[in-house]
Amino acid sequence: MSITNLLVPTFTQMLGALSGWLDKADAQLSVEEAKALPGARLAPDMFPLSTQVRFACVQALEAVHRLRGLDYPPAVAELLGEGRNADAQPGSIADAQARIAQTMAVLDALAPDALDVDPQSPIAHALPIGMVFDLTALQYARDWALGQFYFHVMTAYAILRNAGVNIGKADYIPHMLPFMRQAPAEA
Repeated sequence: MSITNLLVPTFTQMLGALSGWLDKADAQLSVEEAKALPGARLAPDMFPLSTQVRFACVQALEAVHRLRGLDYPPAVAELLGEGRNADAQPGSIADAQARIAQTMAVLDALAPDALDVDPQSPIAHALPIGMVFDLTALQYARDWALGQFYFHVMTAYAILRNAGVNIGKADYIPHMLPFMRQAPAEA
């Protein structure tokens, strides 16, 4: 499997699912609850929902640019800044949806082999806290980009569930539903 085929469909499917969860939240919650939702969090020391959405988008955008050896676009810095300052300005569900749509537009515009670099090519992934991970492109995609992306998506899911949004397994894997069939009845 190529790195593009590993990452792009995963990012697209899960961002689409996240967008669907936010639609359900908007439809199910009162106006006041929906307005407060972007600031909701699971624990006092965790980032709120708005940051989880923004950081999920960051992970997808960073991977797309890092694997192609490109500088990050201004949108990545904006998302990081918004996410880190979410307590002051958590935004709205519409803002979160807009960020997801912007990220999905970047993913949709990629060529089918856009991220297909040599899986063994080195990537030095520097963190803002002064640590660096020395990885191969495959390790970066599999172990960092996907792991971090899923962390933020799943934390958003948990915050939404905790806030009373009625979502479940079918909402988590809507991209799998076209592959489902009824098993034959046992005799």
